[in-house]
Amino acid sequence: MTLFKNLSILIICLIVDSSHSKTWICSNSICLKEPISTFDHITYKSQNECRLSCGKFGALWPHPTGYTSISNDRIKFDPYMIRANIIATSYETNKFTGDINKLFQANIANECNNNCSIAKSPPVFLKLSINSNSLELNWHTNESYVLLIRGSDNNIFIDVKSETVFGARHALETLSNLITKNVEGNGLVMVGHANISDQPQFSHRGLLIDTSRHFLPVNIIKSIIIGMSISKMNVLHWHVTDSQSFPMEFPSVPMLHTFGSYSQNEIYTHKDVKHIIELAKVRGVRVIIEIDGPSHSSSGWEWGPNYGLGNLSVCINKQPWREFCIQPPCGIINPLNPNVYDVFEKVYQDLIELIPTEETTHVGGDEVFIPCWNTTEEITQIMKKRGLGLTESSFLKIWSEFHLKNFNTWSKLKTNHVPVILWSSQLTNPEFIESFLPKEKFIVQTWVESDKKLNSDLLNLGYKLIISTKNAWYLDHGFWGKTKFYNWNTVYDNEINNHELVLGGEVCMWGEYVDEHSIEQKIWPRAAAAAERLWSNPSTKSGLAEERFNRLRERLISRGIHPDAITPKWCELNEGQCK
Repeated sequence: MTLFKNLSILIICLIVDSSHSKTWICSNSICLKEPISTFDHITYKSQNECRLSCGKFGALWPHPTGYTSISNDRIKFDPYMIRANIIATSYETNKFTGDINKLFQANIANECNNNCSIAKSPPVFLKLSINSNSLELNWHTNESYVLLIRGSDNNIFIDVKSETVFGARHALETLSNLITKNVEGNGLVMVGHANISDQPQFSHRGLLIDTSRHFLPVNIIKSIIIGMSISKMNVLHWHVTDSQSFPMEFPSVPMLHTFGSYSQNEIYTHKDVKHIIELAKVRGVRVIIEIDGPSHSSSGWEWGPNYGLGNLSVCINKQPWREFCIQPPCGIINPLNPNVYDVFEKVYQDLIELIPTEETTHVGGDEVFIPCWNTTEEITQIMKKRGLGLTESSFLKIWSEFHLKNFNTWSKLKTNHVPVILWSSQLTNPEFIESFLPKEKFIVQTWVESDKKLNSDLLNLGYKLIISTKNAWYLDHGFWGKTKFYNWNTVYDNEINNHELVLGGEVCMWGEYVDEHSIEQKIWPRAAAAAERLWSNPSTKSGLAEERFNRLRERLISRGIHPDAITPKWCELNEGQCK
């Protein structure tokens, strides 16, 4: 009797459990949970499997800019069954493509938590065709690609065609978006067919990090670069130095980091920098290094008098600081001390040894407090001897001379003569910028609010721009003072001028209130919202991208990134119910 009683309980449990079984369907670009008996839709075993082709762009982030077709059929496969055939024009491009393929295969293995082997898997034939032997990554690099998938239960053919290795890298990133975990067991699930052509709208898709206010260990910088590669961002703007510290080693001028670093353990050696640049490049990311000046130059610049070079920087630690600088400790380069330019020449020589031949640098250049120079006797005396008055225009003149002298040094040492980047400031005022900064030598990175005219005025004058919209793309805002936090929707919906002179834009994670323990959550996933803006320049608003954005966040997590949450889990599982 007891046996039958237990059996009846088991049967009841099975019936109840069966009645709660769910599958997923795609309806109006939304993945919905439905009873397993649903027959009027194609059903999927998981939300992520449904999401692969639900809506025009499925789970792709950023969404492609060209023709996009993704089928609703699915194929289970073992990622270790992928056989790559690389068709490249040189040994170097063949090796580079091999490296990006290894990263791709490691990334998709993370999707199945390395439980990837399945008994019966169709072979996967991946063909990568690269036309150019160039490994240069700059504003002129062709990052376009075409991706084709043709699959069946017997075999899967994947064709990637691109002009450069970087287009191929982006294609493999897109391919990883068309793959997810098989919830019924080991292995992965891929869409059966796809046809995608794609290229970015902007050539500069950047993220700024600041390692002066807080030192960031190399492994944290590497993690940030990995996050960038997932969303096809391609420029890490490394604001290395500021008033607070000078943490980078320049062997020709060791006093800079000796006096300027927080400690001996918080220095980026030449080996560190080279490693960061190399691991970034294979992930399609440039590293543009900024050595700030003439302002923001205190720690690391105070040793001049003791070494017979005079005051390389003035107003160092001067109080009350609000009268002489934007934040403590004060310090502004002395532009009338000729030894300053010898120091910068040595810095540039060391930097050029590290960076790729085609790369440029960022020279800082904003927030010069003229009262500092105007109250420094050695500066005002020389200005008077030169017949300069102590007017704003005179100080702007010596400010511009600082940049022009350093540019000439940089240009002399470099072979490609690319322009350098500087921040917008008093010096870039459209009324007189042409008198101070030649447009063929300087690219202006603007950091003004979206309603300001500066961008359009500079474009009308013929200056190339990188745009960092202050009231949308400053990711440090909302954590200090009266600043406002910008959620991912605001970041996404920030449109920039699609002008031929606009290279692109950057989101900025300034470092005053963020360190290695909190930076990932403050950057991700918000920076990825800007990534789609800069790659796709979408005509639609963020509300239509939410489901794809949730999936992007999961991919960040699968690759070891720690992004902030963007919505309650219930809302993520019940798409469309929380809008």
